[in-house]
Amino acid sequence: MTDPNHPNDRRDPDHPDDRNQGPGPGGRGQGAGPSGPIGPDHPDHLAEPSPPPHPYYQELEFLTPKEAQSRFAVRYGEDHRPPGRPGFLARRAFLGAGGVPVVQYRLASSAQGDPQAYGLLEREVAASVALERRYGGDKFVGILTRIVGFDLTAAEPFVLYRPPSGRPLSDWAGRLGAEDQERITGQLAMAVRLLGELGLVHRAITPENVRWDGARVRLCEPYAALRAGEAREPFGVAPWASPEQRAGRGTVDPRDDLWSVAELAYYLLSGRPDRGEGPPADLADYRRLAALQSGGLYSPYAAERPRPDELLRLLYVPDPLAAGTDAADVLEPFRTQYDVQLARKHVLSGGSRPGAGPAGATQEAATRDPRPSRTSLISKIFGGGEPPRSAPPRHAVPRAAEPPRAAAPPSELLHAPPSRSRMCPHCLLPVEYDERLLVTIDAKGNRIPLDLSTERRPAHRADALRKAYHLCPHTVDGDEGHELPLPYLVNGEPLSIALVGSSSVGKTHLLAAMLGEVELGGLEPYGLKCLPLNPEAHRAYLRERVQSLQQGRQLGRTGQQTFARFADGLLVSAGGAVPRPVVFFDLAGEDLAQDSEVGRFLMGVDAFIFVLDPLRALRLPSLEPVREQSGLRLRELGDEAFATVLNRIPRQRGGLVAAPAALAVNKSDLVRFEPVVDRWLGRALPGRLDPVAVRAESRDAYAFLAHGASPAWLKPFDDCADCTLHFVAATGGQARGDRFPHGARPRRVLAPLLSLFALCGLLPGAESAGPMEGIDR
Repeated sequence: MTDPNHPNDRRDPDHPDDRNQGPGPGGRGQGAGPSGPIGPDHPDHLAEPSPPPHPYYQELEFLTPKEAQSRFAVRYGEDHRPPGRPGFLARRAFLGAGGVPVVQYRLASSAQGDPQAYGLLEREVAASVALERRYGGDKFVGILTRIVGFDLTAAEPFVLYRPPSGRPLSDWAGRLGAEDQERITGQLAMAVRLLGELGLVHRAITPENVRWDGARVRLCEPYAALRAGEAREPFGVAPWASPEQRAGRGTVDPRDDLWSVAELAYYLLSGRPDRGEGPPADLADYRRLAALQSGGLYSPYAAERPRPDELLRLLYVPDPLAAGTDAADVLEPFRTQYDVQLARKHVLSGGSRPGAGPAGATQEAATRDPRPSRTSLISKIFGGGEPPRSAPPRHAVPRAAEPPRAAAPPSELLHAPPSRSRMCPHCLLPVEYDERLLVTIDAKGNRIPLDLSTERRPAHRADALRKAYHLCPHTVDGDEGHELPLPYLVNGEPLSIALVGSSSVGKTHLLAAMLGEVELGGLEPYGLKCLPLNPEAHRAYLRERVQSLQQGRQLGRTGQQTFARFADGLLVSAGGAVPRPVVFFDLAGEDLAQDSEVGRFLMGVDAFIFVLDPLRALRLPSLEPVREQSGLRLRELGDEAFATVLNRIPRQRGGLVAAPAALAVNKSDLVRFEPVVDRWLGRALPGRLDPVAVRAESRDAYAFLAHGASPAWLKPFDDCADCTLHFVAATGGQARGDRFPHGARPRRVLAPLLSLFALCGLLPGAESAGPMEGIDR
């Protein structure tokens, strides 16, 4: 009896003996064959949908690795559950009249409730596309499994690969000569080198996943690949996975794969697997493994193993990347341009960095006064507020570090109102705390006066104040009455953030995704604690926006307003410091693109997130079908909301906008297979803000936009003294109707917010990530 899970079973989609069988009555395959191009240029490609030529045929649409739309008649083989890939189904497929064989892996409908399963397929496709784009034209690419196409938006998302050749190494153990063993080891080291050059680690190099046809190995598809530098996840079994990989310790390293190569070399020579805890006990008995032993390949620690290129030298195998095969990076001149622009802004701002000093001085100042020492932008324009307090002289003798204070409980956050005023973020006038102006708001929106004069119970009083509003006293006849959540007035210095962009760029989805991540504790690894600015308003926002998005529903467009109100607010505290109110403005693109009265609040906004839509900005041909489907057009003149807002807000030194900014390339999932985008979008945010990584991502995003879009789209970076750039995806996919078929999958949406928090002094222990750290605002 044959086992359908075994690689040699004829029902296995990877069975090599089936690769030339045609699907039609003649049974002979012709056309492209296993190594020819499969795409729109193939003679069997269907330009338009057409009836199947045979009852056994269906029609299959997919994208090639270069994201060209392809359509073929297809006949499928039987489904098979591939080992090690729960939730996936595999089968043979034959494309076109010539019966070009491919292998399809697809995510079964029954497994789509698991968001991790879809994420694994996305990672696999991204890795396979990156490998094909980088090495598809090289003669050594045959040692890798080559992708044919994919469709991540199908009802059952799938990926197509060229069929395999040869048999698994598990069939060859103890049966190979010395020369074949050396060739297998060398070619596997070469495969690890190719993967590592792209920052990929395969993690699944086992006897079942490596095939040998007598001349060449073929490493299986990268279904478990992670990026170098990401946190390790427990994966694999001994002896093939390294001890660190099995335990999930440390960060992913290309040398994890070299452990697997070394274990396979021992397995092929000895005919049995080792224990997988370190050097095999009888390693000295096998002289042909002396180079691996002396090179440290069997060390349980990746840091002690050689790099892939060093291993190739030890094995006397030519490095495939050492002979001028590197393609020129077309973005490098634009990265240099980014550096030039930073230098220009540094000169315009005066070239100084007031306030910069040793880390100890920064920490001491933060201990003395939790509020930022800089003068706020509103105070500079309108006056009011307290002037910055000068720091007392530093002690000559270092003091012992004070232990961090625990965050104050909510009942203490409103214990006593401050004596200073706060600027109303709506009308930009100072508001003094006045208990006579306290109100609550009922379900119908009615303002009900709040009288606490007779309330003697401190806990009840604090709870009432936590939910109270304070009327703005500056409402005049004809103006819309407005109020502020009381915590806005009685805590630390407020921070107002406005999202800027034209209609339908995804501002509302991005803000909902951000606050959803915050609600899930996304800021806690950075030392930040968040409470609602007003519990009822925050609960309503979560219900109407965040939960709808998390349930896969597309959010409605933001309507135009006659008076700008912030969408939601948080109380953010770090290390026991006084909490700071953070409010988010999300206005309709039509309001932002006009010099109307509703936009007057922009004069007092502390920070901006400019939201860029690739469909409007980038000249990539792969975006044309999506543009046509969505009815959007390429705009060479940039986003009119960007220009209107930047022309409206105040300028300071050198004509630059002093307010910190972040330029978020939203909908980056549409361009996720561009190498520079995949480098960032494909990895999770680290648990701490790394200024070096922020700068690197900003350089890459700037270069990507400068190369693929008109200069007008970089106006926020050009005009703002401090501006970082980020690849983000609020939803992770395109909506169909009013829903996202595979759910909303936010990517890196907290990156712009964290950057602004660092620039505004809200992120503990973070160095400023922007170019003009010392600008006084």
